Amino acid sequence: MRSLLVHTHDDDCFEARLQVALDMARKFDAHLTLMQTIAYDVVVPTDPFGVSAVDVSAANLELAKEFRAKVEQRLKQEDARWDWTVETGYDGTSMTRHAALNDLALVSGTVAGSDSRRPSPLAGMLAIHCRSPIMVVPKASRGIDAGKPAVVCWNGSLEAARAMRAAVPLLQASGTVHVVSVGDPSDEDDDKLPAIAGASYLERHGVDCEVVELPDGSEPVHEVLRKAAEAREAGLMVMGAYGQPRFIETLFGGVTRSVLAEPPMPVLMAH
Repeated sequence: MRSLLVHTHDDDCFEARLQVALDMARKFDAHLTLMQTIAYDVVVPTDPFGVSAVDVSAANLELAKEFRAKVEQRLKQEDARWDWTVETGYDGTSMTRHAALNDLALVSGTVAGSDSRRPSPLAGMLAIHCRSPIMVVPKASRGIDAGKPAVVCWNGSLEAARAMRAAVPLLQASGTVHVVSVGDPSDEDDDKLPAIAGASYLERHGVDCEVVELPDGSEPVHEVLRKAAEAREAGLMVMGAYGQPRFIETLFGGVTRSVLAEPPMPVLMAH
């Protein structure tokens, strides 16, 4: 975790993303890249066949410059290494491209400025298409304590295994690690990896963990996982991501998108 990419936009979730990124930068001696994308907002028809040109308004450019100046002034007071990258275009395109040379991309789970539970299309797109793991940061986060317990949500899939591998530096820093699965292990398909295999992998990386098997009862799986993490006072959840990015139907096939829309704590995800 030596190179962190932060989605940088003047929204009500940015403070949470920045605080978590700064905590991780200090813990892992990591470098922060703040990725600011200025969206096109002027569309000019250029011919009868619908071809158009896009541009960025002077007002948006000025707002972006003011936001950058304010955040940079603050960052100069922080004990972290950082740089700032600005592009015009679309967040998803810029973040996906730059994440290829970063160890982790930090985004928010909800749509900026929204009071609804609608997950962010950016988080969904990155969860599926990003070549690096992402961390979904709750709006209410005021940082991350790497020493708190961590919960690895395990369903035996390749996605869950990849998320676990990506999270090893964080799990090594954690005080306690719980590998949590929901349902009867005897019902799993033969192509699924058992939780004990994940525990053995972590042990080879110096991570002691507890394997927790929870029954699949009347509650949705995402609620079972949420309650398991909160009961263990976890500071981090680790999950695999798969599904249709447009709808952000990811985790374990039946786990709803509410984990992204309302993560109880920072959630590391990988496809």
